[in-house]
Amino acid sequence: MSEQGETGEAITILLVEDDAPTCWRLQDALVKAGYEVRSAGTLAEARSALGEGTPCVLLTDLRLPDGHGIELIRETRQRFPDTEIMVISALGDEESVISAITVGATGYLLKDAFPTDIATTVRDLVAGHSPISASIARFIVRRTQSSAEPSPGPALNTAKLTPREIDILWGIAKGFSYAEIASHLGLSRQTVPGHIKNIYRKLEVHTRSEAVFEAVQQGLIKL
Repeated sequence: MSEQGETGEAITILLVEDDAPTCWRLQDALVKAGYEVRSAGTLAEARSALGEGTPCVLLTDLRLPDGHGIELIRETRQRFPDTEIMVISALGDEESVISAITVGATGYLLKDAFPTDIATTVRDLVAGHSPISASIARFIVRRTQSSAEPSPGPALNTAKLTPREIDILWGIAKGFSYAEIASHLGLSRQTVPGHIKNIYRKLEVHTRSEAVFEAVQQGLIKL
């Protein structure tokens, strides 16, 4: 039985990985879990695959034979804003992580810290979570904590977010799914995506990670 999203349609995945054994292992696990998976080993193959159909999820390495995965993430986010994007890479340096998140990745896993159940991780991603390897999460927290202390006084809120939108943004930052946020705030599950679109528009961002980063910078929420 195929894995289905909230719309009832099968969850399609584009897996971009140039190491054949790793690609086979991931594809086999995802297919067995019921996902529809297409694979590509180069940037060119990935672009061609995107031209044939919009995937629900893009799982991509960063270091590809003919280019960098950051290019693919940026292009995918611009062309297909609803596609969830997760990096699976051996690169865990500051530049790679921040660049990937900035251009649109909503999850980041290091290859040496693969979850035992990649299918569950993808399910969490589609449900609204942002799977991140523990070392990456600690790095992001340290980077935020090392930023200059905000000046005392009221939060800036230059985006003019409503109290409800700030509550939802806090839920996003904590990694809650849309359903969990709705339950916690006493909202209808169907109304949460609309609030999130308003948040993205006001903050001028395109991903959960960017929204959280901007909110922290403005002092609207604390991690």
